[in-house]
Amino acid sequence: MLLFFTLGLLVHVVFFASIFDIYLTSPLVHGMTPQFTPLPPPAKRLVLFVADGLRADTLYELDANGNSRAPFVRNIIMHEGSWGISHTRVPTESRPGHVALIAGFYEDVSAVAKGWKENPVEFDSLFNESKYTWSWGSPDILPMFAKGASGDHVYTYSYNAKREDFGTHDATKLDTWVFDNVKDFFHAARKNQSLFSKVNEEKIVFFLHLLGIDTNGHAHRPSSREYKDNIKKVDDGVKEIVSVFKQFYGNDGKTAFIFTSDHGMTDWGSHGAGHPSETLTPLVTWGAGIKYPEIVSAQQFDDNFLKEWRLENWKRRDVNQDPAFQVTYKLTFSIVYKPRSAPHLQADIAPLMASLIGVPFPLNSVGRLPVDYLNGTDHFKAESVFTNAVQILEQFKVKMAQKKEVTLPFLFTPFKFLSDSEQLNILRKARSYIKQGKFDEVVSLCEELIDLALKGLSYYHTYDRFFLGINVVIGFVGWTSYVSLLIIKSHSNLTRDVTKEVKKPSCLLLCSFGAIGILVAVFLLIQACPWTYYVYCLLPVPIWYAVLRQFQVIQDVVASLLTFPLSRFVGFLLVFTLGIEVLVLSFFYRCMLTAGLIAFAGWPFLTQLWTQAKITSLSWTFFSLLLAMFPLMPVVGREPDISLVMGAGLLVLLLSLFVVTSLIKRKNSLVKEELLVHLLQMLSTVLSMYVVHSTHSSLFKKQGLPLMNQIVSWATLASSLVVPLLSSTILFQRLFSILLSLMSTYLLLSTGYEALFPLVLSCLMFSWIHMEQELLHQSGVSCKQKLTSTQFSYNTDIAQFRQLCLDDIRRAFFLVFFLLTAFFGTGNIASINSV
Repeated sequence: MLLFFTLGLLVHVVFFASIFDIYLTSPLVHGMTPQFTPLPPPAKRLVLFVADGLRADTLYELDANGNSRAPFVRNIIMHEGSWGISHTRVPTESRPGHVALIAGFYEDVSAVAKGWKENPVEFDSLFNESKYTWSWGSPDILPMFAKGASGDHVYTYSYNAKREDFGTHDATKLDTWVFDNVKDFFHAARKNQSLFSKVNEEKIVFFLHLLGIDTNGHAHRPSSREYKDNIKKVDDGVKEIVSVFKQFYGNDGKTAFIFTSDHGMTDWGSHGAGHPSETLTPLVTWGAGIKYPEIVSAQQFDDNFLKEWRLENWKRRDVNQDPAFQVTYKLTFSIVYKPRSAPHLQADIAPLMASLIGVPFPLNSVGRLPVDYLNGTDHFKAESVFTNAVQILEQFKVKMAQKKEVTLPFLFTPFKFLSDSEQLNILRKARSYIKQGKFDEVVSLCEELIDLALKGLSYYHTYDRFFLGINVVIGFVGWTSYVSLLIIKSHSNLTRDVTKEVKKPSCLLLCSFGAIGILVAVFLLIQACPWTYYVYCLLPVPIWYAVLRQFQVIQDVVASLLTFPLSRFVGFLLVFTLGIEVLVLSFFYRCMLTAGLIAFAGWPFLTQLWTQAKITSLSWTFFSLLLAMFPLMPVVGREPDISLVMGAGLLVLLLSLFVVTSLIKRKNSLVKEELLVHLLQMLSTVLSMYVVHSTHSSLFKKQGLPLMNQIVSWATLASSLVVPLLSSTILFQRLFSILLSLMSTYLLLSTGYEALFPLVLSCLMFSWIHMEQELLHQSGVSCKQKLTSTQFSYNTDIAQFRQLCLDDIRRAFFLVFFLLTAFFGTGNIASINSV
């Protein structure tokens, strides 16, 4: 049994690890030739302001008095530059946002978990391609672009990480520190000849990372005075820095400015998911090479933002607002979208910056140059877009060559929409149009080439996905089949007794699978596949060998199924398929959990349970319908309701008093010990309620998180893992003790209705236990007393009491459904950031 458990754990670890090789692999390739626009750039230097955590609507909208929170930036929009909305991608976190802005590509999700400062893979960036780059800001962001940069030309200035406090200190100091240090830097440059010569070079970048807004948003929420006042502080700081640059460089008109954000923030003060308040960020550009404001009479946008922000007369240039990304906005800042292809959004800023100062486009950039922002000649725009297309095409060619090199010629399937001849044809035609002065045709043709190259990149990046997926599916189906056959063989009467005898494996079968394994290994060796591919592809071989060793059991099962009534078999199959589909759809639509729970509520009325156990049946139906409400409730952007948390705690205490009262009535030597455990857990619940109320009040008063609350919270978490082990082994009392411990911890993590969720779920689980015991009793199971033992655990194998039946499939389905409900009932992975 221990060997079987170990093998099963190993197999599932392999299946889990395969997710990272199939879906979460780095998109980067190396070996491309740098590409840059041959014409002189419009700017000598670039200043990039990134206001971390700044929402587009909070910056652009007017306050209650009709005034802008950022008057300087708004003046830029109206008189000096271009503006729009930059669409970010999920996950809306600082690292992927900055990588997209500065390097122009989207890291795989796993990079977020590998550290913010250390890069899991080396990548090129605008900073690396620049002559010099100076950056100021958070120590979590700046090192990403300094580490791995070629040469010694990326300089970082960071404050102490201890400054990043989310509650007690003034977070605006994080931004004023940056502004002050930039001013000191230029003051020092006037006296330092070496530094003075460097800052007067061409192709240089200044990066100001402003973390205060994000910190205030987390601590006080975006609707708070602190968040909005921080925007005003940043606006004032940007104004000062722009003035410093004009004074230092004599207002030479060769400085380009870009003001944007890496991500937004929900009303709840969180980010990381895909809510529009997180994915819509501001983009304001001005200075050398940037278009001046364009006054228009009407604009085609499917939202009400322009009127709300009173910017309907100033042309809005979104990055990237193309037909592939159809968006329908609502006034409530909610979003419904249906992308027909993978649009590249925030990454478009990287090629724009590279084009402005004339440095090579970052080698791994997949951004499309937003030509509408450029103020250069049509010739310059055409050359810039052509460079952008060639740079992305270079990645496509390297990716294709790498995949072709490790694939057998007769198995290699090239991307058919962009052959070598098609590439040459488009490039020659674009170059011909440039010579003829047909610049609009060049832009159109190059954008078409970029679309094809990006699709080709995605094609080769996911080239092995189908192959690996098939092998993992084959292995998983084989393992499931093997486990099912072992269960049927040992715990059912569908097989003959002879099948329970251990037989020696057929020599032919063993040799056949050995040959298959050798062929698979040779195939992978020829293609120089990673070692993990050997695991995924070879694992199904021994698994299916073990399955076919049970061939006699398979024959017996098939023979038994043939005797099963056809109509009943078809009906059972349909119900089973429908149930599986509900489970799958619940990953995409949480309301499917509600549909399933409503169907569960009617289950007792389809059986004899309604007549035999009415009270249990009614409790099952009641709690099923009550639990069905939770998946329909909002998970992100809601306001806290501490009264619901307090209410959940009071219900737990009332339930505990009822249990304690019943224990006191018993005359048992263990009652005192059990009472002590329950009283201790009740005290823990009361403390949790106090901590939640106290913390909420303290944060509301801007007093931070009290130290005592932190100590009590950690102590509660630690005790919740130990105290249930001290309770009685009687089934109900042990389960109730576990519930009390979980509720104490869960209350600390709750801010509203979700505090009631584990209580309702637990009540439903208690009802389920009673329902199943009643069903087993009705089916005439022998040794009922042992089966319905009140002990939490015992050593007797349940297989000696009864054989498996079709009802066990229904029980297994219920268990899986309740596991999903427990995980997704009040949210999902994307909504964890709302906690």
